[in-house]
Amino acid sequence: MRAFVLTAPGAYAVEEVPVPVAGPGEVVVDVERVGVCGTDVEFFTGEMAYLHQGHCAYPMRPGHEWAGRVSAVGAGVDPGWTGRRVMGDTMLGCGTCRRCLRGHQHVCEQRQEVGIRGARAGALAEQLTVPASSLHALPEALDPVLGALVEPGGNALRAARAAAARPGDRALVLGPGTIGLLTAMFLRAAGAEVHLMGCTESSLAFARELGLEHVWAEGALPDLPFDAVVDASNAAHLPELALELIEPGGRLVYIGLAGGRSGIDTRSLVLKDVTAVGILSASPALDATVRAYSSGAVDPRPLVAATVSLDEVGPVLSGERPRGAGPGPKIHVDPTTRGSAQA
Repeated sequence: MRAFVLTAPGAYAVEEVPVPVAGPGEVVVDVERVGVCGTDVEFFTGEMAYLHQGHCAYPMRPGHEWAGRVSAVGAGVDPGWTGRRVMGDTMLGCGTCRRCLRGHQHVCEQRQEVGIRGARAGALAEQLTVPASSLHALPEALDPVLGALVEPGGNALRAARAAAARPGDRALVLGPGTIGLLTAMFLRAAGAEVHLMGCTESSLAFARELGLEHVWAEGALPDLPFDAVVDASNAAHLPELALELIEPGGRLVYIGLAGGRSGIDTRSLVLKDVTAVGILSASPALDATVRAYSSGAVDPRPLVAATVSLDEVGPVLSGERPRGAGPGPKIHVDPTTRGSAQA
């Protein structure tokens, strides 16, 4: 089968690799759609911390935001999975440690991460092998585009829930990327007055197209009290700004990761009586995200700017915008096709 393989920083190939076989407890999935993520870009550039910490190495096959159909099951797996449309949890805990046994497999020290950590091949390929225990069934009415948006949506839903914004509360999201926009959409669905801050006019204009009314450039943010602030950016200075902007007694949510250290003054955190929450992984919110998409409470499909083939992944990771791409921040890959991008 064909698979996209990173062989070194900035080096890649679409290779013919062996067709995967489902081992005990595993399934083989025919991949229908994969999202390209900022994590994949960090692997492309060689900046991803896991590379330097020994959690992964080249050559590697990325891709962790995916949807597809189960085509084969291994020993011990319910054959009823065969033919079902599914997506899967990225985080695969060992299942036996204290964290896993407490339901926190997404922070298991020995975890594998699909397409990211522990030599677990990712979904930028025609087929993928994953543990059946990681599967989440998708309704037939939920198309592959939505299916591949469940994983980033789960991260965003967790961030929105951590903000604990009630109807009428004012919430601010920093960063109009995929996670920031999804978080804003979930907060809006919860009844909050949502504000969004970014730094480029094109990204802010797209946010307005999504129906977000209160969109601001950095430096033009109005002097308003914010009951919750979510930092979904990769800017090292914004965690401190989030603390400055939050109302006393409010909630800060940090889901963005900067390339370097960020700093906050814990004296402000204490004197404002602020609750600060960090979010890693979509794992605890995947099923709730499927329900939100199925009900129409949140429709993230406009975020997908283009769908490309495996042959076009390399240029996308290098920063090229596919020809004819729309204004959204997310690029999807259809491993079953070859040729030019589809808007």
